[in-house]
Amino acid sequence: MSQNNELAAWLRLTLTPGIGGETQRKLLAAFGLPEAILAAGRLAVRSVAGERGDALFDFDPSEAVDRSIAWSEQPGNHIITLADPAYPPALLEIADPPTLLYLRGNPALLQRRGVAMVGSRNATPQGLQTAESFARALASQGQCIISGLALGIDAAAHRGALAAGGDTVAVIGTGADRLYPARNKELALAIIERGAMVSEFPLGTPSIANNFPRRNRIISGLARGVLVVEAAPESGSLITARLAAEQGREVFAIPGSIHSPVARGCHKLIKQGAKLVETAADVIEELGSPEATWFPPPVPPSEPRTQTEDPLLAALGHDPCSLDDLVERTGRQAGALLPELLTLELSGLIAPLPGNRFQRLC
Repeated sequence: MSQNNELAAWLRLTLTPGIGGETQRKLLAAFGLPEAILAAGRLAVRSVAGERGDALFDFDPSEAVDRSIAWSEQPGNHIITLADPAYPPALLEIADPPTLLYLRGNPALLQRRGVAMVGSRNATPQGLQTAESFARALASQGQCIISGLALGIDAAAHRGALAAGGDTVAVIGTGADRLYPARNKELALAIIERGAMVSEFPLGTPSIANNFPRRNRIISGLARGVLVVEAAPESGSLITARLAAEQGREVFAIPGSIHSPVARGCHKLIKQGAKLVETAADVIEELGSPEATWFPPPVPPSEPRTQTEDPLLAALGHDPCSLDDLVERTGRQAGALLPELLTLELSGLIAPLPGNRFQRLC
């Protein structure tokens, strides 16, 4: 059977409605490769999969199969099956490995077990800076950064890895032929060019809420450890952390302010046994480094002023602070503080937050 015919059989197995991952694995275990499943006939398949197995013989996904094969023949596009030597060995260790993967970019990156970084889509400016700094430091030491290309912490982690000239893998919850979210289009194209973007979902799959938690098991499965930067108590990032623990991966969390809602998920993980980390070296100490063990210090947006140089920074502290609180702390009028706050913002030392609040970044 030709290579395209073999791939067509894999695609037919995975593109047939009603034949989910668990049923696919049962059939593969019973009959071997997909062409053997199809050759076994309706009755044999039904003995393993029940009546749902009839769909393999009643439904014709030829159009989607042909479209997928044509897509895979384009430069930089790959479809990797469970039987492919390029299939990531780390995913073979998890309970429900995807039957096939659609990939754009460098498939060799799936052979490496890196560090997954996840966190809130509604991250604070300080959280974004922390994620990018950690990713930059880890990637500079040869760690592949794995994340989900979502807004917020995910995007910052990918950016940090690329800024260090390192490797990064984006595991997405749509078809690999889609770039989602639209605000991350340029970042996605950079990842495809210099890293890899991978999905288990068929081409054309739109953004569906239930698919994003499902892809989290691949993010954690590809990694040796998962680092949670910011997360609310019931966020998807905690799902990834739970999956990581179930898969035998290490779980790390960065603590934050006790007043910050996006720090409470990290604090919850730490209470449950996640390792508290303050520097990228803490992650490497636990996982081991593939390269050197020296970490460059995080690079702030600009040279920070010390509290001695700027009393307003000292008054801000390191938690989000409202203008009214600043007036009370400094004893100065709001009209006098606003120009100085604008100067600090333009210098990259603080960031404005909703509700007329400000967050220190240094």
